[in-house]
Amino acid sequence: MKKVAIVTGASSGIGQQTALDLVKNGYTVIGGARHIANLKGTAIEAKYLDVTDHDSRVAFIQDVITRYGRIDVLVNAAGYGLFGAIEEVPLAEAREQLDVNLLGIADLIKLVIPTMRAQKAGKIVNISSLAGRSYSALAGWYYISKHALETMSDVLRLEMKPFGIDVIIIEPGITRTNWAKVTNTHLLQSTPAKFAIPSDGGKTVTNDYQTHPNGCGCLPYNSAGNHCPPTEVPLSRQV
Repeated sequence: MKKVAIVTGASSGIGQQTALDLVKNGYTVIGGARHIANLKGTAIEAKYLDVTDHDSRVAFIQDVITRYGRIDVLVNAAGYGLFGAIEEVPLAEAREQLDVNLLGIADLIKLVIPTMRAQKAGKIVNISSLAGRSYSALAGWYYISKHALETMSDVLRLEMKPFGIDVIIIEPGITRTNWAKVTNTHLLQSTPAKFAIPSDGGKTVTNDYQTHPNGCGCLPYNSAGNHCPPTEVPLSRQV
């Protein structure tokens, strides 16, 4: 029997590439996304999912369980970056950032755990970021969401270990997706000139936070004053 994998945020970026790679490795992959038309013509089984809506999450997971009777892997790749000064970002937008990057993920995990526990096996993969181990100005709510995701994942790992369920964190840097464009656009809209946004339209704020050029995987020194720490920041960790 084929193993079954769920990938959220499967319509683009890391989520889509992860889903395609899982298909190549023999998994039945159900890709959850709002823009499922982007998955047309792929081997990914596309299903509508709004990670901010509880009813949508319940319907999505229940449908997978009903049709396949198992869930072997959950990859939480849906997410976005809310950039802007904490002073300027409306709390409604901050709550939405936490809904997508943390609380929606937590609910999906709660929904798949009973099935994985019954199987005595399963993998929960949370796509975090190097931002889960660092911080800088003008991206506070994004950093907060990723730090919280990592703490939740670390606690969950301890709780799930007796049941044979692995909890894995992936911490990528900047990737070639539309992510930076979206975050820069919001930064320019939300934060006025008094915060001295770079004249390049905010690109420095995101592009500086990439894998260090020496290959260590940590954040380089940049215009915000961050320094490369003495130890490497792994792209993923599993204890």
